[in-house]
Amino acid sequence: MNRPSFLRLICAALLTAATSATTAPARATENPSTRAECRSCGNGICRQTQVAQDPMDHQTMDHHTMPQDSMAHSTMNMDHDQPATLAGTILEHMGAGTDVEPGSLPHHAWMFQRGKWDFMVHGIIFVNDIQQSGPRGGDKFFGESWFMGMAQHDLGPGKFTARAMLSLDPALISERRYPELFQLGETAFGNPIVDGQHPHDFFMELGAFYDWKLDEHNLISFYAAPVGDPALGPPAYPHRASASEDPIAVLGHHMQDSTHIADEVVTAGYTYRFARVEVSGFHGREPDENRWNIDAGAIDSWAARLTISPSPNWSGQFSLGTLKSPEALSPQEDLRRMTASIEYARPIAKGDWASSVVWGRNRSLVTGEVLNSYLFESTLHFLSHNAVWTRIENVDRTNLLLLGENPEPPNFEERFQARIQAYTAGYDREFRVIPHFSTAIGAEATFYGKPDSLNATYGDHPFGVVMFVRIRPEGAMH
Repeated sequence: MNRPSFLRLICAALLTAATSATTAPARATENPSTRAECRSCGNGICRQTQVAQDPMDHQTMDHHTMPQDSMAHSTMNMDHDQPATLAGTILEHMGAGTDVEPGSLPHHAWMFQRGKWDFMVHGIIFVNDIQQSGPRGGDKFFGESWFMGMAQHDLGPGKFTARAMLSLDPALISERRYPELFQLGETAFGNPIVDGQHPHDFFMELGAFYDWKLDEHNLISFYAAPVGDPALGPPAYPHRASASEDPIAVLGHHMQDSTHIADEVVTAGYTYRFARVEVSGFHGREPDENRWNIDAGAIDSWAARLTISPSPNWSGQFSLGTLKSPEALSPQEDLRRMTASIEYARPIAKGDWASSVVWGRNRSLVTGEVLNSYLFESTLHFLSHNAVWTRIENVDRTNLLLLGENPEPPNFEERFQARIQAYTAGYDREFRVIPHFSTAIGAEATFYGKPDSLNATYGDHPFGVVMFVRIRPEGAMH
């Protein structure tokens, strides 16, 4: 594979950083009283810790400062420590790509330092069993996962951040898909995936950031990634707080946030007070079916995004982009994508609440076909160990639904077929099973609405049930 030498260097540096982070024997989070000061001055990950007597109950003890080259076992409590500015939230780089969520959100992560480097590790594993009804319904036992390692260091007048995100989906999802009624997007064994969701690539992100804080209200940012997330769409559903307990992909994925794994991403951004403007160039083709490699291609697509965060509890974005030949089965078709989203989050006693409203729209630049998707989702963590959530979707679907698992016929033209509704509700409960990890057992049910013309294909009242075990780092960092 031929790729620019600087991208090879980025890959090597990021993998080294991720390996160093994931092999560290201890973890630490910060003292909330100093974290606010650190965010105000834009220092990214703070070098203070707070020791927790019982991490699951978030009962705090005394505070101390962690010396350099040392690490402390700790978990921060859930009381409110929020970034003072949008720039402070951006400098944390806790999401994928350059996405921004409300600054008041907790992030389940381990933190530690070595020398002048600050490290962060977080991620999640779902082990799922899905059962679906009707002629098209499937059942499967499968897993999903992602793991992120990040390193930060002051460099010149700004801050350098390296980040790697990996997923074991290619090993945990057999046959290149898991069942999901009415889902469309990408291919498996040369055929379009219908009623199924593709696994994510092993390399979800390999990226480097440089942020230069000119003063309290002005921040210039640069992002380069051989695999990464351009400035298009809301935070992707695997990393969105309002979807943190839901293991299943949103039906509107390929109209909202599917570019969260793109190739050859370059982004520049400018932040002033509560507003941020970004522009990106990237390779528009979706990942191929080989989920273990790093794809390559010319920068042939673009995107621009405006983010507004008037307070730590609110964040919204509007983005527009052109994707060059995103689908392998329609190589001559380019798409114009437009998205808008609003996220709201707030800490509560012994928990937090996060909600999102998302709109995504694709327009074919060849046929003029327009497809829309609408989403509302909300997750409430309460009484320390419990979570409930809902997801409501209304999405346009094409005549690919009628193909099932069959190949596209010659001269097939994709066009609007039906509007589908999906209503999901779920609950999980945390248990102390693995030291230093949060383990939850949960379930969710999804009921679908559709036109009567699809009754013969899907049955009168299709539905699905998922039971799962979820594992992630214990504790919450703000």
